[in-house]
Amino acid sequence: MARSFQNRFREEWFDPRFWGDNAVPVTKGGRGSAWFIRSKSGGLVLRHFCRGGVPGRFIRREYVYTRADAVRSFVEFRLLHKLFRKGLPVPEPVAAGYSRRGQLFYHASIIIRRIPGARPLAEFASASCVSSWRDAGACVRRFHDAGVFHADLNCMNILVADNVYLIDFDRGRLMPAGKGDDWKTSNISRLERSVNKTLADLDAPLREQLWQAFLDGYGRS
Repeated sequence: MARSFQNRFREEWFDPRFWGDNAVPVTKGGRGSAWFIRSKSGGLVLRHFCRGGVPGRFIRREYVYTRADAVRSFVEFRLLHKLFRKGLPVPEPVAAGYSRRGQLFYHASIIIRRIPGARPLAEFASASCVSSWRDAGACVRRFHDAGVFHADLNCMNILVADNVYLIDFDRGRLMPAGKGDDWKTSNISRLERSVNKTLADLDAPLREQLWQAFLDGYGRS
């Protein structure tokens, strides 16, 4: 837990019902399992860990419990804390928790500080936004140079505000030295698929212009 919240934090913070009207569902991106929180300490984001894809249709929030250190919210919190301390543009982690569901399963949650004025890169979809895509490329290159692997790099997890930020580091990790560059190439390919899917309604030349701006930023960092 972030030190600045130690004397105020309550376990009920992980339940959006505790916040009442101060909890507003995040409607863009994600899986319908995150809320913007208005608190006395400023804006927060509460996220419940949920499965996506086909597994998510049958097992929504349950994860197999092995040990506390392996709980997904704790793993993400520790990674975010390291990245934040390094000065990388990530949201400050506030708290992480989990609750057991019988002997085999658990539910996990994490709370982070909300980045004021942040919008997903996917919303910057015009020719006037080329510089934002170039900045996004430079941001991703910065993380890659630091050995940071983002398991779900897509244009909804890149936020643009006063700076460009990466969010949602579930299953992310720091890669060991000497691992090579294949994981970076895979990361960029995943993002390109996300861009082509999310911005499918854009004219192909404009979409290519924005993507090329991203690659320019990535290469020039």
